[in-house]
Amino acid sequence: MSNRFFHWKRWWAIVIKEFLQLKRDRITFAMMIGIPIMQLMLFGYAINTDPKHLPTAIISYDQSEFTRSFISGMENSNYFDIVKFSQDQQQAYEELRQGKILFILTIPADFTRKLLRHEHPTLLFEADATDPIAVGTALSSIDPIQSMVIRKDMNGPLAISNSTSIDIRVHKLYNPEAITQYNIIPGLMGTILTLTLTMMTALAITRESEKGTMENLLATPAQPIEIITGKIIPYVFIGLIQSSIILTAAHLLFSVPFEGKLLHAYSVILLFIFVNLTIGITISSLAQNMLQAMQLSIFYFLPSLLLSGFMFPFLGMPKWAQYVGEFLPLTHFNRLIRGIVLKGNGFLELWPNIWPLMLIGVLTLTIAVKFYKRTLD
Repeated sequence: MSNRFFHWKRWWAIVIKEFLQLKRDRITFAMMIGIPIMQLMLFGYAINTDPKHLPTAIISYDQSEFTRSFISGMENSNYFDIVKFSQDQQQAYEELRQGKILFILTIPADFTRKLLRHEHPTLLFEADATDPIAVGTALSSIDPIQSMVIRKDMNGPLAISNSTSIDIRVHKLYNPEAITQYNIIPGLMGTILTLTLTMMTALAITRESEKGTMENLLATPAQPIEIITGKIIPYVFIGLIQSSIILTAAHLLFSVPFEGKLLHAYSVILLFIFVNLTIGITISSLAQNMLQAMQLSIFYFLPSLLLSGFMFPFLGMPKWAQYVGEFLPLTHFNRLIRGIVLKGNGFLELWPNIWPLMLIGVLTLTIAVKFYKRTLD
């Protein structure tokens, strides 16, 4: 009776057969081991919601012991890295729009004179608040820095009164009310496009193979570049529809402002769609079946989601994670679309993040064509 319903030898044969299948399907086995390790490394080491060493520019028209003391206090707080010290206001604002710096501190020419006269001098502190989480803690450290500087300079030949205070005027640019949706919704567009387009195109060639229609394609005189580009065109329209829905909903439902030009937005969106489709086709060319294509897509999507600055502040990550993030298309797209929507950036401000996307697109398309040729042999 027991032999009819269950026998350990038959059961053990099935177990051995499954292990052998896993051994042959190396990509699946690698994903099972690789994805948990990758998540552990990213969440354990790369994610940080309290970013420090944020790039800051100083525009100082007053060089004195007090201004140097205040700047030194900013650096000692570890929240600010002084990367620029000049009087070129236009260049500082240009770099703020491009995202190269996050803060601009302007020290007026009469700062020391007013401080010694107990007239409560004013400092202008401007922040790129497109990502309120990234700059929030740093902004809250300004008042403690001021108090520390006042206590430090109460004694000495140029002593100031304990009642003296510095009027620090903080201007949160591009998102003055620090509304999280202003940062999240534009970034959500890139996340959705990455997930849907990469995965759909990753299944394109493997679907042909599993359905047995790949032989028909191989029998045609069509060249690899023709087949690949022909396959991705329909998905371009799907990506444009998705983007239009998100842009419309962002404005109508969440009141996200749109400071830039639609032409710039859709040009960037088209480029990003192209890059994601070429990555999907590359995955499709590398995978042997649809399951592997799905697994490789997830393996690509996870670091894109976590290291692109969509969920967590990009500058809060360690340097090695930032270097990895620079190779991800979603990182550059987030900067581009947020720059257009919230800052009204033009082509010159967008170019530093456009050319990496173009380069990634060309490289992945080349890899896709190369591996597709390999399937013809």
